[in-house]
Amino acid sequence: MLSTLPIVGVISLAIWLYLTFARGFFWRAPRSNSSLSSYRDSGLRVAAVIPARDEAAGIASVVEALLQQHDLKMPVFLVDDGSTDGTAGIARAAAAKLGRTEQLTIVEGQALPPGWTGKLWAMHQGIERARALDTEWLLLADADVLQGPSTVSSLAGIARHGEYDLVSYMVRLHCTSFAEKLLIPAFVYFFFKLYPPARIRDPKNKTAGAAGGCMLVRAETLVRAGGVDAIRGEIIDDCSLARLIKQHGGRLWLGLSGESHSIREYPTFSAIERMVSRTAFNQLNHSSLALLGTVLGMALTYMAPPLLLFSGRFVPTAFGALACVLMFVTYFDMVRYYRLSVPWVLTLPLAALFYLAATVHSALKYWMGTGGEWKGRAQDVGAGQMDTAVK
Repeated sequence: MLSTLPIVGVISLAIWLYLTFARGFFWRAPRSNSSLSSYRDSGLRVAAVIPARDEAAGIASVVEALLQQHDLKMPVFLVDDGSTDGTAGIARAAAAKLGRTEQLTIVEGQALPPGWTGKLWAMHQGIERARALDTEWLLLADADVLQGPSTVSSLAGIARHGEYDLVSYMVRLHCTSFAEKLLIPAFVYFFFKLYPPARIRDPKNKTAGAAGGCMLVRAETLVRAGGVDAIRGEIIDDCSLARLIKQHGGRLWLGLSGESHSIREYPTFSAIERMVSRTAFNQLNHSSLALLGTVLGMALTYMAPPLLLFSGRFVPTAFGALACVLMFVTYFDMVRYYRLSVPWVLTLPLAALFYLAATVHSALKYWMGTGGEWKGRAQDVGAGQMDTAVK
């Protein structure tokens, strides 16, 4: 066993050298800069499409923020996806409070057709209504994200300046509880590791990704790519849309938002686990081999370096220490983005262990027929379990 420790150390350090210097510097994601990227044009033709399912708790503030974008009178299409908590009525009241009822259209969602996932079906219905206005751009956003007052103009500026077809912000997620502080910065860090923004921007690189909470897409490009119909059965809708756009010659941009943030709270570990396990095994294309590789890779990347510090042997300890330094240095930017103190960088291995367990649980849920479960729908299940999935 002791003879294998140097080998483990070499592999772990090699992984971190690659991640730090050859993975597009993913850990330094671009951030919004309204002073450089804002696009102030009263003639900007953009409409927002917001799928909403039982979002009564926060929909009023979300709608108000969308209706009050700086220098922009943007129509908003809120798709009420079978809500039972009065979401639509609260949204209407919010628009009336501002005297902007004409800007808000409530689209009553129709029954979910076979082969569609719930969010994409809702988006499809909203997009069809928005396209009737001959819009140039579509803001596709989540009903739990409070958009900053300059968000749309900022995204439009980035899109126009870089001639992009899909630009999106990873908004600041809620990060107040202990569970959130431990796991949310790590979640975003892992996301950018999978989808390095530099590779996403590169038209010669196949990497494609987007953040569904806040996406601005060129309507013409979306139509040319086949619309959301082409990805109707996908669970990870944002990255699937980005891949579709890039495959059809579109250009992408992804960065961190300086002003938009999610109001959805994840106060407990179980809440975050449900969020992760909903899509994790889908991300691995339901491959058992990929799952095994993920377990091994995560162990070598995040667990081995700190454990090697206690090996009692100079070489593996040195390799483990160097790997830990690279790990914590690359994580520091994300910890700072979430306004946490420096010692939180040391918790990344614990967060990785949690996400690894959630990924294994995601596979178990898929095999049991409850994969992709979200607000009463199980949308990512094994073929043999399809009949038992919640519709």
